[in-house]
Amino acid sequence: MRRVVVTGIGAITPLGNDVKTTWEALLKGVSGVGSITAFDTSNHVVKIAGEVKNWSPDERIPPKSARRLDRCVQLSLWSSIEAVEDAKIDFGKYDPDRVGVIIGSGIGGLLTWETEHTKFIEQGPSRVSPFLIPMMICDMTSGYASIHWGLKGPNYTTVSACASGAHAIGDAFRAIKYGDADVMLTGGSEAPITPFALAGFSNMRALSRRNDEPQRASRPFDKARDGFVLAEGAGALVLEEFDSAVRRGAKIYCEIVGFGATGDGYHITAPAPEGEGARRSMARAIRETGCSNEDIDFINTHGTSTELNDKFEARAIKDLMGPHVGKVVLNATKSMLGHSLGAAGAVEAVATILSIKDQIVHPTLNLEDPDPECEGLDMIIGDSREVKIEYALSNSLGFGGHNATLCFKRM
Repeated sequence: MRRVVVTGIGAITPLGNDVKTTWEALLKGVSGVGSITAFDTSNHVVKIAGEVKNWSPDERIPPKSARRLDRCVQLSLWSSIEAVEDAKIDFGKYDPDRVGVIIGSGIGGLLTWETEHTKFIEQGPSRVSPFLIPMMICDMTSGYASIHWGLKGPNYTTVSACASGAHAIGDAFRAIKYGDADVMLTGGSEAPITPFALAGFSNMRALSRRNDEPQRASRPFDKARDGFVLAEGAGALVLEEFDSAVRRGAKIYCEIVGFGATGDGYHITAPAPEGEGARRSMARAIRETGCSNEDIDFINTHGTSTELNDKFEARAIKDLMGPHVGKVVLNATKSMLGHSLGAAGAVEAVATILSIKDQIVHPTLNLEDPDPECEGLDMIIGDSREVKIEYALSNSLGFGGHNATLCFKRM
């Protein structure tokens, strides 16, 4: 089988509009959560989210094109452009049939749907935009990127709720490993901070209502957690076949060596009891690497700040790692970014990759009184910690019982 490496990364998050700014803030333990500014929340119970700040897509995307793209696709293309530039890759030197795009999104163009539906109700069918469908559908995250660069290899979008970005990366990894492509642009994007989505998530009691302390609202694995914080953003990776990357002198961040994907077959929102689906996902990712559980040094948890997810993910890690569990370092990126749904797996993959590159792990914010389920886990709190990392996992667990785990290895 062919080896697959990461040669480019990109991100736009509530902490920064590029990888460097986001990573520096994560290492400092800064929260990107605040009061919502995108719309009036006076009639909403939840008034906080992780918004992208001080950003205009026109800085990277031609204004005419940007106007015909939903915010979800704008974010995706923005992070993808950064990843391609970071990889210093010239797609013109490749057979376009051997370069593909797989970018995940759990919801896609929700803002476009909401805006155009309001027009439909208030002004009638004739006022609905002719761009409604291509702006709304999830697959345009991948479709538009392939059009932007003229890429003609494997091209589709994964839709698996909060695991969408991780599934996209896993599928892209396999496309190269099994010989269907030589280069893949992959990741995840989401723009779910809209009045309709906020109401839906709030009414199902999924969101934190800590409106007076937004920066303390996302608190994975803490006993006082009361729900996740809705967020937006995107993450992107350039994956390449190892020998090809070496021949062109590419900068290599790390190698992707394993991908696990499982289903709970249990409930539309709640994770399977004891976290058995997450445990099997991690086990599959590790098995593909050929290493053992004892070789895993770091896990970037899904860590949503919801009662059942945190409880069962912690239990899954304990069950899988057994007596080795105390030697595995853990953190939760969502404690600072909030939960960007389909983008989360990709953004957290970027954070995991940088932890391997820099041999440092950012802290979990707001973990002040750990849930008893966390007993025995080495969860980073307070300051970032220098850690020797050879193998790292990144977990993503979605509504519907979708579990995805990525395994990265230091080069």
